[in-house]
Order: sequence, then structure tokens, then C-alpha cells
Amino acid sequence: MVDILENDTFETSEYLGSITEFSRLLRLEGLPVGLGETADACRVLEDIPLENRGLVRAALRAVFAKSLEEQAVFDRCFAGFFVSREERAQRLEKARAEQEELARQRAKADEELRYRGKPMDLREDLRDVYTRMPESERERLRQVMEKYKSNIDRNPELYGNFIHSVFMRALLEQQMAMEDAAVGVEHFDDPDMELLYREISQFREAEIPRAAALITRITQQLNGELSAKRRRGGGSGPLDFRRTIRRGLETGGSFYRLSYKKRRRRRQKLVLLLDVSGSMLQFSEFTLQFIRSMADVSESSRTFLFSEHLHEVDAFALQSAQSFRSYVKDSGLYGRGTDLGAALEELLIKKPAVLGPSTTLLILSDTKTVNVARAELALAAAARQAGKILWLNPIPERKWPYIRSVQTIAARCRMVPCSTLEELSRACRRLVRT
Repeated sequence: MVDILENDTFETSEYLGSITEFSRLLRLEGLPVGLGETADACRVLEDIPLENRGLVRAALRAVFAKSLEEQAVFDRCFAGFFVSREERAQRLEKARAEQEELARQRAKADEELRYRGKPMDLREDLRDVYTRMPESERERLRQVMEKYKSNIDRNPELYGNFIHSVFMRALLEQQMAMEDAAVGVEHFDDPDMELLYREISQFREAEIPRAAALITRITQQLNGELSAKRRRGGGSGPLDFRRTIRRGLETGGSFYRLSYKKRRRRRQKLVLLLDVSGSMLQFSEFTLQFIRSMADVSESSRTFLFSEHLHEVDAFALQSAQSFRSYVKDSGLYGRGTDLGAALEELLIKKPAVLGPSTTLLILSDTKTVNVARAELALAAAARQAGKILWLNPIPERKWPYIRSVQTIAARCRMVPCSTLEELSRACRRLVRT
């Protein structure tokens, strides 16, 4: 952390070094920051008063962050990097006190997490979870151990495994609760930015129109990025001799204007398989809006909705959220359970074949299905027919290790998190760039 906003003790050489370090931090966070942006930032700061934090933030934001996602990353990095000396000292003191308390709690936990005189076999992260648990929960676990203490001595293997499983279950549940509590703590001044990073499952009904407008802005930006990339690539590829000669004759035989052959742009052919059972409806609606707005998607792509059965739908005919929801409810898919295996089997037997080497099968589902084994077999069969399979999972990635069906499906295909609009937009970017 660097103090750059106290102008009384500030020199040019100091902020130049600070900007370099800040640029490096932004690169580590995934922003496309190079020497050009760093040099531009230095030039901008030479012309503004450095004691005005808001002005410095706005100026650097304009240089380093273009998209909504990049601006959110920039704001978080700026808030943690550029602080006053007093605040920096307070943070360091707080961090030192927290480390000392954590070390004390870990030592105490090592004494408590033992049976028969030996340390309990637990992952290191779960030991830290135990140190952060409320004392009431820790006391409950200790009481379980005390209750079965005599049984452990008589049958150490049986009751030792039982005690271990009780502790593991309690610690994993506590870990998930702590992770959920940490989500959404970050504050955004821009309400659209807050919506972008909030889990879609937490959207209120009144926020859906604003979320739809945000998706439109993101897809317009994505399409603009793709168009700019193609324009930049216009001077590459094989030389078109015939057009070059024609253009040269127009200037009296001077061949300084070269023409290149352009590769025909092949739009991706997608097969969308969207889960619309129960709570999945909102996720599928947003995903369909993203895909429908992407210029890189072929109009020959096909969309299927499923719960217990499969229904094909014209994605480009459903122009509004209301029409999408009405179609789903009228089709009889809504409110039913999920049978992914049956839906995939229906898809695979369609004539003519839906999947092929040139198609990408895009599945949106939380993997919760009535028969995971059947779904796994059907997914393996689909993988043999499709060019590739991409699975968009609306469950936050931090919860994947605790859900067996997610682990089973992830072993069969490439799984991408899309629990927020930001993750969903990132998945679409990955889709059109691969």
C-alpha cells in the first residue's frame, strides 16, 4: 500500500514508482495493463492535484478500466492500494493483532482436536474453520467427543471414524456458512456494478428489468470488442495479388496499397440445453438473452429447454422475459423435477442428428438431477458426438467441492461458474474466443 495522496511530502519520482506497482497489481488481477497504459497514467497525474483522491481515482479509472468488469476490479484495487499513512498504520496494527489471535486460537485448537492422545486427521483449512467457529459450536463438538470417549477406548477404529465424520460434517457446514457470509460484503458505489457481481439467485423481482438492460450493455460491448479485433486483423493473411494490382493501376502503377484476402468468418454453431426446472428459470432466461445478443452465434444454432422432458424453442423468437416465461409455463416444463439423463437421451436420438463435430453443446444446469449415473452415461455419449461440451453452472464455485453431482459431471466436461452476471459474461467471452 502506498501513500500518494498526501501532497505535502510527495515527489514526482515517488508516484511514478507507485503507478508502476499499481499497474503490476492490476495485471495480476487480470486487467490488460501494459507499458502504454502505465505511461498514460503517469502523464495524466502530472496535470491533476494529487490531494484530490476522487479526481485521481476517476483519472486512473479512465486509463486502466474500460468495461464494467474491469472497473469493478480497478475500484477494489484502488481502495486497497492508495491509502493514507494513518490508515496504513491502522491496517498493519490490526493485521498484526489478528495474526497473534489466530496463532493463539490455532494452538488451542490443536489441543482440543485430539483423541486418544493423537491429533485428529483434518485438513489444515478445516482446522482454521474450527478456530473461527462460535464457542457454542465448538463446545457441542467437544461434548460429542466426551460422550463417546469410553466407546472410543473399547473400539477405537469404529468410534474414531464416527467422531471424525461428525467433526468433518460440522466443519464443512461451518465453512460453507462462513463463505456465504463473506459474499456480498464488498461495497460498490455504482448500483449496476453491485448487480453485476451479486449472485443471480439473490435478485429481487423488481431488479430483473435493470439486469436485462445490463446484459444488453455487456453484449453490445462484447460485440464491439469482437468487431474491433477483426478490423485490427484486416492487414494480415495471404496477399490478394489481383486486388493489389487493380489498386496499383489506380495510382499509376504504385503498389503501396496492399490488399489481403479475408478469411470467411464462421459463426459458431451452438446447441443450447437450458434447465428450466424450479429455480433454474431465471438463470436460463439470462443466459438465453446473452446468447441471443451475441453477433458471433450462428442463426442455425438450436435451443432446447428441459426439466423432465425436452422441448425445442426458437431462441430468437422469444424477445422478452415475459414471452420466455410464458412459453416455459405453457410447455408444461416449469415446476417439474430435473432429469438430465432423459433430456440428453432425447437429444441424441433426434433425426437428423443435432450434434456433430462442428457444434458446441452448451448446457446450463446446477447438475441436480434424479439419476446422476444416467446423466453421466448420456453426457459421455454426447461428448462422442459433439465437437465440445461447455457446462455453465449457476452454483457458486466455492460450493462445488461439497456437491457430489457437480464433481461427477465436472469429470466429464468443462465446467464454468456463472452464478453472477459478471461470471456469465466472462463465460460468453470465453465461448466466442475459443
